Amino acid sequence: MTDDGSEFSVRVQAGDFVFREGDSGDAMFIVQEGEVEIFREVEGRQIRLALLEEGDFFGEMALLEKLPRTASARAATNCMLLRIDESTFDQMIHANPEIPVRMLRKLSRRLREQGSAHVDAPPGIEGGEPPTQPMGAVTMTAAKLIHPNGSEYVVPAEGEISVGRFDATTGFQPEVDLKPVDDRRSTSRRHARIACRDGRFFLREEMGTANGTFVAGQRLRPGVEVELRDGDEVRFGFVSMTFRVR
Repeated sequence: MTDDGSEFSVRVQAGDFVFREGDSGDAMFIVQEGEVEIFREVEGRQIRLALLEEGDFFGEMALLEKLPRTASARAATNCMLLRIDESTFDQMIHANPEIPVRMLRKLSRRLREQGSAHVDAPPGIEGGEPPTQPMGAVTMTAAKLIHPNGSEYVVPAEGEISVGRFDATTGFQPEVDLKPVDDRRSTSRRHARIACRDGRFFLREEMGTANGTFVAGQRLRPGVEVELRDGDEVRFGFVSMTFRVR
């Protein structure tokens, strides 16, 4: 791991370790470029826990709780990482509010799962590859989000769904995963939610969302619902969609 000349960024060559399980540490890292794999050694085997990409973070336990590293982090490709220690943590919160919100969600999930240990997701480490089927998937379709390339995303006739991108850091899988159509990674992991009540559809932006959510060109305020109507243009970050009621 080498300093690139800036105050907080470090370059890591593919195959090099950022840190190893059991190491002491006083900083977390955010992936700026490339991919980082998180793994543990279990009975002589390396078990991958997560493959992290641009915008993902890791190592926060050492920063927040002063605990030894619970897993190893290794560059899967050539990487540029942002190193965050106590002195720069406050700056990060102001510059990118999505990161601390995701940290809170990750810690909340860790508390809920405390006491249950699994080889694929031991306590203190979350994430992994996306599930083959979205959790909570439903088959009854009432509406769709349609991308200009023809991709369609189901909006169910009842209940509430999340719009965003798979989050390897927390293991969260949105029902509408925009990663395949978001080349610029402009949408947040938990970007927005769509609810259907009494045959009407409502959209609200999640807390800590970056790059905004727009309906018919008007930006939503976080937490404030806006009713969706057939034909509305909806934009999540830089991803434009058309909302259609069947």
